Amino acid sequence: MLPLAFVLTLSCYRRWPSRFSTPYSHNLLVLFSSTATTITPPNGNESPSSGPAPPPIRVALTESTGRAVFATRRIGAGDTIHTAKPIVSHPSLSAITTVCYFCLKKIKAVTASQSQGVSFCSENCKESSKVFYDVEKKADWLAFDDYCRTQGLKYPLLVKRLACMVISGAAPAGILDILQPANLTQGMILKMEEGFHLLRNALQEVLTKQWYTDVLARIRINAFRIELAAGVYEDLLSLASASIEAEAAVGNAIYMLPSFYNHDCDPNTHIVWIENADAKLKALRDIDEGEELRICYIDASMSYDARESLLSQGFGFKCNCLRCMSGD
Repeated sequence: MLPLAFVLTLSCYRRWPSRFSTPYSHNLLVLFSSTATTITPPNGNESPSSGPAPPPIRVALTESTGRAVFATRRIGAGDTIHTAKPIVSHPSLSAITTVCYFCLKKIKAVTASQSQGVSFCSENCKESSKVFYDVEKKADWLAFDDYCRTQGLKYPLLVKRLACMVISGAAPAGILDILQPANLTQGMILKMEEGFHLLRNALQEVLTKQWYTDVLARIRINAFRIELAAGVYEDLLSLASASIEAEAAVGNAIYMLPSFYNHDCDPNTHIVWIENADAKLKALRDIDEGEELRICYIDASMSYDARESLLSQGFGFKCNCLRCMSGD
């Protein structure tokens, strides 16, 4: 398996006088990685092609759902469609001492690399974490973390990490602009003010409320809850039940390409995490060329009424998939 870089055009925020100022008309090419299978010649004698085969998908605009992901060729049941690394991730506060602070992999105390109360599963993760941790460890997060813990909030933790990445220069402030934002009511925005002020006070940076609410609006409906599967799920039956058998959630993450997948209560694609926050998307059944690939945003085993309520309150839409239209 080899990495494949996708290039997306994103609007970015002016870095001067503030890293978090109002966006302006400038485009930034942002690379993010996925994984595809290397092309092997049919005769098996020639060496593989110089580059990886692209994932068998394309992203296109539709009239009904906006962006959507479609198969560019037939995909067999159980096939890995692609993998994706998170743009930003953060462990749950309850799991902060039991998972890697960077990749969210479960750790063993005897092998973990300790650093000021947080742990890393390897020196590589510890080194990679410098894109946010060098900024983060200079701040006092007691009040902010206590706010998230007492309020039961998880998404502000992702904003915190992204803000540190922006300050360090590792990410543009507008890196999530391409993602669909949630529709926030004035009441929701007012509830965000305390978190915004606590984050700004901790970082002592010119953090704008507009940037904070814009990022949180996108994280709200694009974040994935990371539940590590108990083993390697390669067969279709095990893959379908991976979410049910998964261990407790270890954190949350934002991805680029997986965020373009639309919802279906009877999906043809499944996203699973085996040992860390790297996502693996697999086909649950045979998928025809040109067919849209869809994942289930919630627990598909829920009743119709429960699914309808959760999708409406959490994601802001009424599902019109075939399963819901039949009342199942």
